[in-house]
Amino acid sequence: MNKPTVHDIAKEAGVSLATVDRVLNARPGVRKQTIARVQEAVARLGYVRDTSAANLARQRQYRFVFVLPEGPSQFVDTLTAALREATAAQIADRLLVKIVTIPAHDPHGIVRVLQGLNPARLDGVAIMAPETPQVRDAVARLRNAGLAVVALVSDLPNAPRDYFIGINSIAAGRTAGLLMGRFARAGGEVLVATNSLRSRDSLERRLGFDDVIAADFPGLAVLPTVESFDDPRRMEAVVAEVLRSRPRLVGIYSMGTGNTRILDALRESGRAGELVSIAHELTPATRRGLESGAVTAVITQNVGHLIRSALRVLRTLCDRTPIFEAQERIRIEIVVRENLP
Repeated sequence: MNKPTVHDIAKEAGVSLATVDRVLNARPGVRKQTIARVQEAVARLGYVRDTSAANLARQRQYRFVFVLPEGPSQFVDTLTAALREATAAQIADRLLVKIVTIPAHDPHGIVRVLQGLNPARLDGVAIMAPETPQVRDAVARLRNAGLAVVALVSDLPNAPRDYFIGINSIAAGRTAGLLMGRFARAGGEVLVATNSLRSRDSLERRLGFDDVIAADFPGLAVLPTVESFDDPRRMEAVVAEVLRSRPRLVGIYSMGTGNTRILDALRESGRAGELVSIAHELTPATRRGLESGAVTAVITQNVGHLIRSALRVLRTLCDRTPIFEAQERIRIEIVVRENLP
């Protein structure tokens, strides 16, 4: 039996082909009763639309913007490289992708960038930014203008985004807690460091980490979080001071950026390899740390999968088709020296 076509839908619903086209593409100018009749015909016939073919026939281009933090970050660099690779490989899918940068810890600066986006020239936006009231309002403006919006890496659960692409940060923190507890069996103090707890992923990682340590490893005492606030020298200086002044220190948990300076402080102290060191994201710095033994384990995610998933979800949202949840689930991965890719 042949697959039903738009001609079959028009005949079944008793409308013109032009009306069927308007309904399938959610364009205005069709009465509610007619829309319902066309949708009922689609359901009765079991019609499944070939979105790719329809977009190709209409010469449609998807216009997406990825909003990423500016400044030195090896993880953001790997995201950018993966995005360029993915878009270069999908030119046939008619993707137009632009990267714009934001000052990661300046809410007003982030809002200025988001307000500078022209919804009339875009179809979707992927945003990697900390959630603040100002950012939530800016995201709402983009959604109200009809754009598809996904949160990337760090979620915006209280903003009206359409979807989140990334790992569960609380689960990632719990994983770090389990690793720290298993490796640092003798007990002692653990330093936790990040760029800023304003970042939701860092805050959630700390919550998950603390839960596991408190429940399962009472011999470990977790110190207050050290924050560098975009100052690499501050990160190195504070970590170096903790290494000098805390003889009971047995581990370091790096929840965000700043791994290069943390590793520098470890090497200078002569304690690299002696302490348990857990970090996030496989970057050139954490890779070198694993190879040298200064880093015990890295909790990471497949950056290529992350970017490809964001592109697929944005396209799916634009086409108003179902998201294949299992395909878009980003898994937590644990990398040690012995399984380095």
